[in-house]
Order: sequence, then C-alpha cells, then structure tokens
Amino acid sequence: MSAEATNPEARPDARPELRRRGRTRLDLRRLGRAALLGPTSRDRLPDAIGHVAEAHRAHHPDADLSILHRAYVLAESSHRGQMRKSGEPYITHPLAVTLILAELGAETTTLTASLLHDTVEDTEVTLDQVRAEFGDEVCFIVDGVTKVEKIDYGAAAEPETFRKMLVATGNDVRVMSIKLADRLHNMRTLGVMRPEKQARIAKVTRDVLIPLAERLGVQALKTELEDLVFAILHPEEYENTRALIAAHAGERDPLPAIADSVKAVLRDAGIAAEVQVRPRHFVSVHRIALKRGELRGSDFGRILVLVGENADCYAVLGELHTCFTPVVSEFKDFVAAPKFNLYQSLHTAVATPEGFVAEVIVRTRQMHRVAEAGVVALGNPYAHAAAEAAAAAESGSPADAADCDEERVDPTRPGWLSRLLDWQQSAPDPDTFWSVLRAELAQDREITVFRADGGAPGTISLPAGASCIDAAYAQHGEAAHGCIGARVNGRLTSLASRLSDGDTVQLLLAQDASSGPAADWLEHARTPAARIAISRWLQAHPDSVKPTTAPARAPLSVVGARGGGGNAVADLPDATVRLAGCCTPVPPDAVAGFVVRGGAVTVHRIHCAAVAQMRALGRTSVAVHWRATADCRVTLLAESFGRPHLLADLTEAIARQGVEVVSATVEPPVEQRVRHTYTLQLPDATGLPALMRAMRDVPGVYDVRRA
Repeated sequence: MSAEATNPEARPDARPELRRRGRTRLDLRRLGRAALLGPTSRDRLPDAIGHVAEAHRAHHPDADLSILHRAYVLAESSHRGQMRKSGEPYITHPLAVTLILAELGAETTTLTASLLHDTVEDTEVTLDQVRAEFGDEVCFIVDGVTKVEKIDYGAAAEPETFRKMLVATGNDVRVMSIKLADRLHNMRTLGVMRPEKQARIAKVTRDVLIPLAERLGVQALKTELEDLVFAILHPEEYENTRALIAAHAGERDPLPAIADSVKAVLRDAGIAAEVQVRPRHFVSVHRIALKRGELRGSDFGRILVLVGENADCYAVLGELHTCFTPVVSEFKDFVAAPKFNLYQSLHTAVATPEGFVAEVIVRTRQMHRVAEAGVVALGNPYAHAAAEAAAAAESGSPADAADCDEERVDPTRPGWLSRLLDWQQSAPDPDTFWSVLRAELAQDREITVFRADGGAPGTISLPAGASCIDAAYAQHGEAAHGCIGARVNGRLTSLASRLSDGDTVQLLLAQDASSGPAADWLEHARTPAARIAISRWLQAHPDSVKPTTAPARAPLSVVGARGGGGNAVADLPDATVRLAGCCTPVPPDAVAGFVVRGGAVTVHRIHCAAVAQMRALGRTSVAVHWRATADCRVTLLAESFGRPHLLADLTEAIARQGVEVVSATVEPPVEQRVRHTYTLQLPDATGLPALMRAMRDVPGVYDVRRA
C-alpha cells in the first residue's frame, strides 16, 4: 500500500551530470537513474499541480485542466494532516504518481483517478462522492485501484494474491497503470524501511508487477522497477554494475561518434531522422556483462533512430546495412511482426572500421511513444465502446447498451488481460493458475501462424515454442478436444509438433463428438488456455483417458511379386540393377547408382540421404539412365484417419488407375491416424501424379507422398 512508502535520505554520491539542466519538462528516465544514483534535491514543487499540468499539456495540448485542479483540491483537502513516514505531507505521493503517468502521456481521466486513488481507502471520501463530482469512469478506476490496494500481498508471488489482484482490476488496464506508477514511487522511496521489508516489497515487485509492466508494454516503468529491485535484492551485483558504469563515464564513449556517422549517412540519403544515444539501464548492463564478459565502450548504450513513417524505418535499415558492416545475427523485425505488448521497432547492429559494434534501434516517433508507455500511450482505450454504449442508451436499446458494456477488454494484442480473467475462472485452484501464468509471463516472444481455412481472424498469435495443440485451443476453444491431427504448411503432422513463425496450420477435428484429449497433450501444450482446458477434461473423464502409446500389434502386410531394377540401366556391363527401397526412384527422376555387395548396382534418387552417405564414405557412383519403356515401380506413403473399409477404398482407387500393388503395409492406428505404405508397379511413370490425386480423394486420406 502506498501509505507504507517513505523517502530516503539524500545521498552524497549522486552524479551531478544526471540532474536536470534547465529542462522545462521532467524526464522520467533521467529521474529513474537519479533515484538509483541519489536524489538530486528534496525541494518542494513550486506549484503543487503545475508540473503535472505542464507534463500533461506536452502530450495533450487541448486537455481541459480544470478537472485536474478540482481533483487535486479534493485530494489535498482529504489527505490534509496525513503524513508519510518520511515526515512529508501525504499529498506528495498521489502527486508523484500522477506526474509519472503524465510524463508517459496518460489521458485526463487516468490522471484524475490517479490523484484520487488513495482518497476512498485512506480518507472519508466515498465512491458516491467521486462519482457525483467526476463521473462514472473516474469512479470505476478509483474503485479498481482501491480494491487492489486492499490486497495483502503477503509472501512474494502468492498465487491467490495475484489472482485477487486480477479480479480487482475490473478488467481495465488503467487500474494496472496506476498501480504500477504507485509501486514505482514507493520503490523510489524505500530508504528508511527495514531491510527485510524492503526485500519483501522488492520480491513482490519482481514476481508480480514487473511482468505486468512488460505485458502492458510500459517499458519506462518496467526498466526502472527492474533497476530498483536489482539494487535491493542483489546489492553486490548492483555495486559491481554501478562501478562499471562509473568507470565508463571517465572513458571516451565511441557511441556519440558512431551516432554522428549515422546522422551523416541518413542526411546524405535524404532521410529525415533524429539520432540519439540511449544509455542502458543497470539491469541491461548487468545482462550484457554476463553475456559478453568484458565490456567495451559501445556496450553501455544503443543508438536510437526516430523517423516519421514506417517505410522510413526500412529506408534507414538499408542505408545502415549499405554504409556499415551489419551483424546479421542481431537483426530483428518487430515492425512487420509486433511483439505481444504492442512493441514495434527494427533492431540491428553494425560494426565500425575501428572494431566497435553498436546496436541500433529504428522506429517511428509513434512507435517510440508506445514502446516507452505501452497501453498508457493509447489514451482511453475504452472510449469507443463507451460512445457506442451511450448511443445505444439514447436509442432506447438496453440490449445493445449491455453488449457495449461488455467491450471493456484490454487493448493489447491479443487481449491478454481478458484471457487472464477467463483463466482464473477456469483454473481448478490458485496453484494451477499460478503455474501456467508464470510460464505465460516468462514468454518474451510471440509467433504468428496463419489459418489454412481462411476463417476470421486469419492469424493466430501464440507464444514461441507453441504446438499444434495450442493452435487448436486458440482457434476452437473446447471443441479442440476432438482434434486428431493437423496439417502444417500442407503436410500432415502430429499435434505435438512445434510451430514456427509464419506457418500455415489446418486443424483436423474428429467426427466423433465423444473424442477427447490424450494425457500426454499436457506435455506439449504451452498456453494456459490449452493446459487448463485439457486438465479439466481429463479430470471430468478419468475413464476415457487415451493410452499414450500405440498398442503392440504387428502391421498388416500384403506382399505381391517383387521386381528388380525396373527400367533403370547402369553403365556397368552385366551388373544387376535394383531400385532402392528408401527412395524408390521413377522416371524421370535424376538418379545415381552405387555398387553394393555381390556386384549389384543400387539406384537412388540424387537427393536421397543414402547418396550423401555413400559419397561421404568415398564410394564412387555409377552412371544410370532410364530405358525408353515407361513402366516403373514406386513406394507411396498415405496418411489418413482410421475408419471402416478405408483399406478397401484405397485399394480400389489404386486399381482404377490400372496400377499393380506389389506390397502394402498398414501400421496400427495412433491417435486415430493410420499410415499406409504401398509399393506399386505403374504401367507409365507419367500417371504417378494422377494416382496420388486419386488416393488423396479417398475420404479420410489427408496426405500422400513419395517414400
């Protein structure tokens, strides 16, 4: 709770170069570094609300400030006489929280609620008074923050505590934004608390609030919270990092010269851009030191290039990679594929002739604003839904108004907060919810896969490492219990297969409504939605759990007369020619032959893995050509779903093409999928494509390919 926070004593080792130098607006990042290296001043603000108003107008020039003044008057009069543990008037806390949000660009409603966020909890002010004076929206947010403040966090990362906090937010990201700013100010002012209490608060911040800041994209808050937690929980590593940064401050920094070179390159190319050197925060420097060992001058910061349009980002990238030596492994495109928390930028690294490697971030100014402030930069994300609800109410349609009211979902892609609220209702217990949630919070990269059926939406966003099982539950919900297979990029694959960014996925559902997931699905599901749904089904159907291994049955085989080399001829007199069973070449495949034991020549397709192995062993290939005759032998694999009469229907389809079955093998079903292997004698190799199409047209067959 905010009432616990105190102010630290001034520290004499504060670096003067980090203080404000004649700036009219406060720099949140600079204030954060000053909070770590020592506060610069404890002077009172000359005008209690003036800095908030100034910061707010910088982002919203036309904002009506009268509501902020009224909120301040109510907050100041309500908190009058209350003191923080540092001895300062309590009103300094809501003012500081509001200033943090104003610097991030929060809209007026959020700032008003921030000024009042402790009044209902700590004073005689009631929610009805807030509603009467400032409206329903401000009252809604204040109520949500009050519920969050009443939660006793107790042990760090306590599952039930986190679950309560999610419910208390009322499904409004602005509640969380205020809570994050509230915690940031409290973390800045932990100095006079007992070390054990500092550690407890820091652990909760690390386990709960920093992942939330990351998910909401509020990087300015997240990075400063990380540094403050780092200083408390890892004091030795923090002091080592502090010493590294201090030592670097006395050395020549190569980044300004590299930035000047980048400016010159872009100016010559006619690209209007702003180039800055951005110092890394403490935790970032610590991570780089662990990764690279000894740090060089260019490792203490990055170059930021700001442009006007998305196309300019790629123009800058082209110039950088043309005029400097790019480090290809460092390139990441988050413009075409934004991260889960709205983040967009191009990341690259370039090497200079002097041997320095500089990381470069390229983004538009709007991307930069969102990268720093996340959902706070979106203004009021619920304004559109509120306008629709008001219009529906005026038209006298209560049903429409109710529908609009349900639109209060978070604006982040793809609705993460809304899903969290669904998960906490579905999870059987807090520990289950917490275990799957921690895995979700730990994800720092998403992939996007495309639906092959063309349905809306056309894409599915999943965490990196997700499987076809996750895609099934993301697309079909509980109907995914009946999923029995998937085609990825046109090829039939198992549900356990991991997906890659850009894959096209077609999910195949069983016709049997009683179908359910196998127990081993939990081993391959990565998303909370999938894991919770699978666990609930397995608990509700304990007698219906599928075996995780196939029954021990021998495959059914049908063998006919086998031929030899077909119409392949080796350029080796009197040699016996055999077509390799591993790749079964047919005309007009490019082939190679190798002499094996007994003097026979085995013929492989040129791209067969056995060819590479033979050549690696130093075996000399024998030239092979095809006879003018058109007949050939080929082995085909057919993958299908099990059903009665499937083997008969496939055999009939093959016979209708005039093809002889030399041998056939049917493997036991696994997850209702059956694999057939046919060795076939074709009267004409040109008929192979038509044969494969005929086999694919058999109901239940989803893939036919050469062995």
